[in-house]
Amino acid sequence: MILGLWWDDEDAEHIRQRSPRYPGATDIEPAWTLEAAADPHRITREPDPKSRSGHTRIVGYSLSAGFVLTVIIDPEDHSGVTAWKTSGADLREYLGDRRGEDGRS
Repeated sequence: MILGLWWDDEDAEHIRQRSPRYPGATDIEPAWTLEAAADPHRITREPDPKSRSGHTRIVGYSLSAGFVLTVIIDPEDHSGVTAWKTSGADLREYLGDRRGEDGRS
């Protein structure tokens, strides 16, 4: 579990204002990312293979948001870097892990 996940003001505002930058994107509340990081079914990639900076990727469910989030975290101080509503391969992997290998609940 990622303990101590926190957001500085600038990065928190960045994820709260995703929709103006990405049409159709969902604005993310930092509190939702804390729930996703605490999800017992979360997927953690340390380091995230897509990160050039060695950041950590968390894919987990936020009850308050009502959907799965991808959260990028700086492993040095556990600060949030960015976050978005999960889709594609990360969502399929998360849902597959919850259903079991045969795809059934």
